[in-house]
Amino acid sequence: MTTDDSRLHAPARRVAVAQVTTDPVDVDALARAVGDDAAGAVVTFAGVVRDHDRGRGVTGLEYVAHPDAQDVVRRVVADVAARSDVDAVACVHRVGVLAVGDCALGVAVSAAHRQQAFAAAALLVDEIKAHLPVWKRQDLAAGGHEWVGSA
Repeated sequence: MTTDDSRLHAPARRVAVAQVTTDPVDVDALARAVGDDAAGAVVTFAGVVRDHDRGRGVTGLEYVAHPDAQDVVRRVVADVAARSDVDAVACVHRVGVLAVGDCALGVAVSAAHRQQAFAAAALLVDEIKAHLPVWKRQDLAAGGHEWVGSA
């Protein structure tokens, strides 16, 4: 009897999650979503709201998305999965009002080896930031607010 072990040599390149949501982002759930018996590494990233930006205090922010944002995140995640040696990728960007410490962007990647997982996670964050039509309004500690290009 012959076994087909081609699965052991080829990454699945599966998109587990690609979403824009108003719900809190659960990075642990994203890690579970990319879980794969072939994966020797699961890398996660949580982009959280910080209390400062360019030397000024920030008390919170609001992310506003273009109506096409969901389609864009799907395309970006699928593209990164297709051109990376990974088993699965997941990405969620939160929109709406967020407080300092809230997770705005969650990413998880599984791959056979850590180098591929880290590289794909970094690429995914960079590509989301470059292409996702999301803008943020930062509430400043000194009063007022400012709009910042894309998240």
